[in-house]
Amino acid sequence: MIAKTRLFVTTDLAGGLSIGLEPSQAHYVKTVLRLGPGAEVALFNGRDGEWRGRVDGVGKGWCSVALYEQSRRQEPPGDLALVFAPLKRGRIDFLVEKATELGVAALHPVFTRRSVVERVNLDRLRANAIEAAEQCERLDVPAVAEPEPLERLMARWPAHRRLLLCDESGAAPPIAETLAAASGGAAAVLVGPEGGFAETELDALRKLPFVSPVGLGPRVLRADTAALAALSVLQALAGDWRRPRRR
Repeated sequence: MIAKTRLFVTTDLAGGLSIGLEPSQAHYVKTVLRLGPGAEVALFNGRDGEWRGRVDGVGKGWCSVALYEQSRRQEPPGDLALVFAPLKRGRIDFLVEKATELGVAALHPVFTRRSVVERVNLDRLRANAIEAAEQCERLDVPAVAEPEPLERLMARWPAHRRLLLCDESGAAPPIAETLAAASGGAAAVLVGPEGGFAETELDALRKLPFVSPVGLGPRVLRADTAALAALSVLQALAGDWRRPRRR
């Protein structure tokens, strides 16, 4: 029987263990899902694969799951990153959720010249990433980095890691054309704020040897749409969309 409920935990997982869930997860299992002893649950932690288990105890504020079988082995982590200017609440939540579903391994919020949002609720973003990972059957959860100025991140960016700059100026080659000519390797996507990058930022970014400006078609896209469009094309042409879904 395949467990419909998947939960991310931080504890080690192995056969024969009884795992105590966090109070919020226990509330979700007991009150929202109304699961009781014997119900099937799957747990994963980003290290030990996915494990089948059964609820073996539930009470006020607590729930434990007895593990009995590993259903999926841990896969090598992905190497796709998204660098983005923070958006307003709602849009940033949507972006993190969908980027997680698209296989992003690391999320890097950065402040740019035209950034409107100055504060980022990392706890909420991480919660969104966990919920999306549970839903889409990932075996890991994207890392969410502390927000920082774009210039600071670019100063330490590894030279071997290609960064696709979503260039709204209309002067960049189509993203599919750029990816077709690329030699593979680690990649990331960079998207600016709703108001776009300042011209001085674009000039500085274009001069960096690891940056590849790309165009996303004839229409003006919102920042979250641009990010998800670029990630989808990258995954389809050069990423893990070429692999089948494993059950």
